[in-house]
Parts: sequence; structure tokens; C-alpha cells
Amino acid sequence: MSRIVATVFGVGLMRPAPGTWGSLVAILLAWVIVGYAGFPVLAGLTVLVTLLGFWACRAELSGKPGEDPSEFVIDEVAGQWIAFLFPAAAFWARGFDGFLPWPAPLAAFVFFRLFDIWKPWLVGRADARGDADGVMLDDLWAGLFAGIASFVAAALYHLPMILMG
Repeated sequence: MSRIVATVFGVGLMRPAPGTWGSLVAILLAWVIVGYAGFPVLAGLTVLVTLLGFWACRAELSGKPGEDPSEFVIDEVAGQWIAFLFPAAAFWARGFDGFLPWPAPLAAFVFFRLFDIWKPWLVGRADARGDADGVMLDDLWAGLFAGIASFVAAALYHLPMILMG
């Protein structure tokens, strides 16, 4: 069961670039969850997926230090959902229900992939741990940074309209 969770029902077996496939599936799922069930449900599911991710990675990598199998994409799902929580929370706080408008999902996806691949600062430090928790933590940090970047990008985009209006 832990392998099924770690590979997100086989999504991590898709080639090439399983991390990108995992992120794409994650962002589409997050968009649908928010669209039909709302931000609070995605927030709760993000916590659940994160906990399941730690469990699955620990179970699968027990006694295998230094491994971060490319087919494990549960970490991408958790991180991508954290990134998507930022625009989802902003819209939800303003009473918006439904599918987030474009480019919110795209911004969260692109910024997450950027931080996940680039691995700056805390993302890289978590990745360098070389243990099961590091597999999850680097993507959680990448998701946090991507969420902040999405929020800042949206603010910068809308600032001229706010100042002129």
C-alpha cells in the first residue's frame, strides 16, 4: 500500500519527467477539488496527503538512506497543493467559490516546478538530508516558496490596476 501512495497510484511511473507529471496531476486535482468542494476541503486534504506522504516514504525507504526514487511523486502532490493553497485562500477569503480563474493554477504549477528543480536555500537543505523525511520536506518548502511567489506575482500584476482604480 505504501508503494501505491508513494507513486500516487502509478503516476510516478510515467515517463519522461515523473515529477512534472506528478505536479501536473496534482495541480489539476487541486483545481477540481477547490472548484467543487472549496478551499477548506483542499486544506484538509493537503494535511492528509502530507501525512500519508511521510508515512509512505518512511515505509518504502526504511534502511535505504540517500534514496529519492524518481517514481515517488507523493511529495510533488503535497508540495503542489501547498502552492495552490495560496491563490485558493486568497479567492476564498474574498468569497469566491468555484474554479480559480486563469492563471492561478498555472502560476502555482510553474513556480512550484521552478523551486522544486532549482532547490534554493531551505529546499536544497531538505533535499540534502538524504533520508525519507527529506524526500517530503524539499517539496513542502518548494510549495511554500511557490505559494508566496504566486501571491507576490498576483499582487504585482494587480497593483497598477489598484493604483489607477
